[in-house]
Amino acid sequence: MTAVAPTVARSGNVAGRVSRSVSHYALPVFTVIAIAYLLIPIVVMIIFSFNDYQGKFNFIWSGFTLKAWEDPLAWPGLPDALRISLTVAALSTVVATILGTMIGLAITRYRFRGRGVINGLIFLPMASPEIVLGASLLTLFINIGLKNGVLPPGLTLLPKGSLALGFTTILIAHIMFNISYVVVTVKARLAGFDRRLEEAAMDLGANEWTTFWRVTFPLIFPGVMAAALLAFSLSIDDFVITNFVSGTTNTFPIWVYGVIRNALPAQINVIGSVVFLAAVGFVAATTLRSGRAIRTH
Repeated sequence: MTAVAPTVARSGNVAGRVSRSVSHYALPVFTVIAIAYLLIPIVVMIIFSFNDYQGKFNFIWSGFTLKAWEDPLAWPGLPDALRISLTVAALSTVVATILGTMIGLAITRYRFRGRGVINGLIFLPMASPEIVLGASLLTLFINIGLKNGVLPPGLTLLPKGSLALGFTTILIAHIMFNISYVVVTVKARLAGFDRRLEEAAMDLGANEWTTFWRVTFPLIFPGVMAAALLAFSLSIDDFVITNFVSGTTNTFPIWVYGVIRNALPAQINVIGSVVFLAAVGFVAATTLRSGRAIRTH
């Protein structure tokens, strides 16, 4: 018995150490694997933007070259498609961020009739399949459009006629589905907001407007910026809804879909790499600025 007890104790200690080691390293290892899984396509995209491929399709690595980076807009139609995508993404991001932030503040801060219904309706564009939203928007634009596709004096919408599909309809659609994501992101930021900070500012003599710009907005700014970046990414990336409402207008995803059946130029990888690196750089700069501001205060 005396020999068995120490053996059992040692076995229990070893099992406990193994269990603690697994618990300690399991989450970091899983996090690294998950991040690597997410980054593999992005890394491949960046690498193949330097590929000296032969023929029309950039599928097989043939060697290193900077030709695609030296002339990233070489393919016909790419400059116009990229310009339209960036313009739509910028405009829809600004409008959706402003409207979504105000809606998020209203739903979080105030109680009013229909608040629960509005809170539920916000999730519908996120929960509905994109193909359904695209078909619905196409039906809407056709049935309550503008006369002959031209905006008459006074911005009057006519009951009949069709809205000319193109830049305007794309912009309206992108604002529509981006608002939901902005509202959800801003609400998440407001969930942990300490209202006592606003009350302290107003006790010191600040009015509602000053309190918002000097106290509330700086504190929720990271959430607003995250919502804007998400909206921009969703807009410049969207294909399904845009394909329904674009008419003959080409955005970058639609142009890629049309070209990829006959060719896969490295310029596509270059544009994707630039957008990704610009977004990462902007987030890094914003994070560093926020960290410096916190250390300063």
